[in-house]
Amino acid sequence: MTSDHDHTRADHPAQRPANETPPYPVEEIAAAWQRERPGTPVSSIGIVTPLWRLAKLFGDDRRRVLARAGVDTATLDLLSVLRRAGEPYALTTRELAARSLITAGAISQRVARAEREGLVTRRPGEGRRRSVIVELTPTGHQLIESTVDQVLTREADLLTGLDAEQQNQLAHLLRVLLQDVQQRLNDHGLNQVGAEE
Repeated sequence: MTSDHDHTRADHPAQRPANETPPYPVEEIAAAWQRERPGTPVSSIGIVTPLWRLAKLFGDDRRRVLARAGVDTATLDLLSVLRRAGEPYALTTRELAARSLITAGAISQRVARAEREGLVTRRPGEGRRRSVIVELTPTGHQLIESTVDQVLTREADLLTGLDAEQQNQLAHLLRVLLQDVQQRLNDHGLNQVGAEE
């Protein structure tokens, strides 16, 4: 026989004993579909649902980090591509679009916004007609130098629930899965979560 106190503790997860593992909603979702619709394939739920949830958690956390740094995800992506290109940290808009895996129109919007903020400059390219070269300004360079460490340090910290071997295994499996799904869907974009187009 259980007391009212026991019922209260069982019905409210916040009062669950510290050493008791909370239920995993993903398993509950799969089990519910199996119960309600026997024969419905549910194997993907244990992978796709956590990926969606992790994408939201990582995306939301990155936006908070960037908000504190005074930059948005799309601008970070633009500055990162220029910085990774190496000196003189300049690329054509065509190269930027290809390396960012987004459309030329989206790159134009990002560049215009970053230029207004003094983070990049634009100038006509040489040779190719209508070519435009985008280059990091000292302000843009300083911003990406300080921001990239904040972002990557934070995200590395969020992964410490897995040891180094587990992280390597997960990275390998995600690469295999991503490449296969991209091939199946004929979609090879890889925008950052939450990036503005």
